[in-house]
Amino acid sequence: MVQPGLLALLLLALAWVRVCTDDAAKVISDRYAVYWNRSNPRFHHGDYTVEVSINDYLDIYCPHYEKPLTPAMRMEQYVLYMVNDEGHASCDHRQKGFKRWECNRPTAPNGPLKFSEKFQLFTPFSLGFEFRPGHDYYYISATPPNMMDRSCLKLKVYVKPTSKCDVWGEPGLWASHHDGAREGRGTGGGHSPSEGARGL
Repeated sequence: MVQPGLLALLLLALAWVRVCTDDAAKVISDRYAVYWNRSNPRFHHGDYTVEVSINDYLDIYCPHYEKPLTPAMRMEQYVLYMVNDEGHASCDHRQKGFKRWECNRPTAPNGPLKFSEKFQLFTPFSLGFEFRPGHDYYYISATPPNMMDRSCLKLKVYVKPTSKCDVWGEPGLWASHHDGAREGRGTGGGHSPSEGARGL
């Protein structure tokens, strides 16, 4: 026979698990679009930040040009890196940067190259990243070799806590931790490439 105290403790534990996993287990996700080019005004001040939740997507759209309107030397091309907060502040990927994507086809026939990052707690892929709620993640770009040097573009992504129950370990090399959720970051206009995407 089950003791009433043990049964109450078990029910309390199950309720806690249910409350703490509601947000992390959401099926519906949001998509955020970032147009990675110098003409995007959000890059002009160096403080471009996007707030996401676990299971959301970030779509990076590379610069794109219709032929032959822009000379090849003036077309923007970038190599994007995931870096730590020091690499973000100094815009330097050489110490602790990891190459994520290359925006190297500015005249692609089917429109701009698009790269997507899914912010998930766990990944089945060996080259995938795992993200922790309450942490910042950083992306910067560099100009490919043999190209005209361009100013550094940088982006900070804040993964919002899923609930007050978040208790996560070390965030890893690419993140920095914040002790509380922040309001009002990463909101605003922009245009979305498809239904359901948020342009940032």
